[in-house]
Amino acid sequence: TSSPELQKQSAKMSILQKIADIEQEMARTQKNKATNAHLGILKAKLAKLRRELITPKGGGGVKEEGFDVAKTGDARIGFVGFPSVGKSTLLSNLAGVYSEVAAYEFTTLTTVPGVIRYKGAKIQLLDLPGIIEGAKDGKGRGRQVIAVARTCSLILIVLDVMKPLQHKKLLEYELEGFGIRLNKQPPNIAFKRKEKGGLNLTTLVPQSELDVDIVKTILAEYKIHNADITLRYDATAEDLIDVIEGNRVYIPCLYVLNKIDQISVEELDIIYKIPHCVPISAHHKWNFDDLLEKMWLYLNLIRVYTKPKGQLPDYASPIVLKNDLKSVDDLCMKIHKTLQKDFKCALVWGSSAKHNPQRVGKDHILADEDVVQVIKKL
Repeated sequence: TSSPELQKQSAKMSILQKIADIEQEMARTQKNKATNAHLGILKAKLAKLRRELITPKGGGGVKEEGFDVAKTGDARIGFVGFPSVGKSTLLSNLAGVYSEVAAYEFTTLTTVPGVIRYKGAKIQLLDLPGIIEGAKDGKGRGRQVIAVARTCSLILIVLDVMKPLQHKKLLEYELEGFGIRLNKQPPNIAFKRKEKGGLNLTTLVPQSELDVDIVKTILAEYKIHNADITLRYDATAEDLIDVIEGNRVYIPCLYVLNKIDQISVEELDIIYKIPHCVPISAHHKWNFDDLLEKMWLYLNLIRVYTKPKGQLPDYASPIVLKNDLKSVDDLCMKIHKTLQKDFKCALVWGSSAKHNPQRVGKDHILADEDVVQVIKKL
């Protein structure tokens, strides 16, 4: 191995050692009012070290064997799970894509894309290779896998119903370590750095964990001494660190409990009570309808049908928009850039219209299954 490679390895090992030391210290520290500030510093240090693992200082570096898969379709769903939980079987049976299926561990070594059409949307499915404990620390090829997971619109954590739910906890922990927040909203905290004027902390509701001193110590760890911060809800130190780090992604997640053909009906009833959970049997293709319906719900997509003047709407191929980009302007952009320029107004039929049809401008927000006719400037 070349000496730069060795240097990189030893730098990584030293970061991992520091992370382990901090985690041990946090485990030893009792949680109370007196230790909150100390824990806050440790959490900030931990977040910085983990960031360094993902993006080593000095940038550049050797590009590892890519797991990059070109983004196609309207949404991308990543399948994450320990080896041999049935991810590949699920993918093959859902997409008819041949993903090498075998009963031994680690058969999938690269990301295998498949595409399904559901309710008119093209959805890309990615079987991400089995994540093992310590993936976020660069063990296995976990780092590249999780980097792809960060680009997904929805993550399916596939679990073997026969293996304990501690797998769920471990996978969540791995993804959290990479700045992926599952089924969470971004913290409702306003944070603005400034040149001078010290720290200005505004709390809109009583805080159980953060106070001026703790916020100051966390900011000091980032060498920030002047900032305006508004806490709009009862926030934790982790929430504040997430906002300062600014590189977190918030992704909806479904827990797919596979191999339900091996458990009793009573056990199945209990499983159904777990939030964000869908029990299936990938092998027997049981409960796929429920899974697809939930996937659609969590992706939060809407379908819009276009209508050429004097013709019927095209119900066969809807234009699919993301929930945060569903104005008439977004629709024009998705059809063609020139349409955005030549836009005069649009006629809308459907649940977003006050009356049918309603003449609207670019800013009108569309709803699922609206029909739209775009009128261009002459």
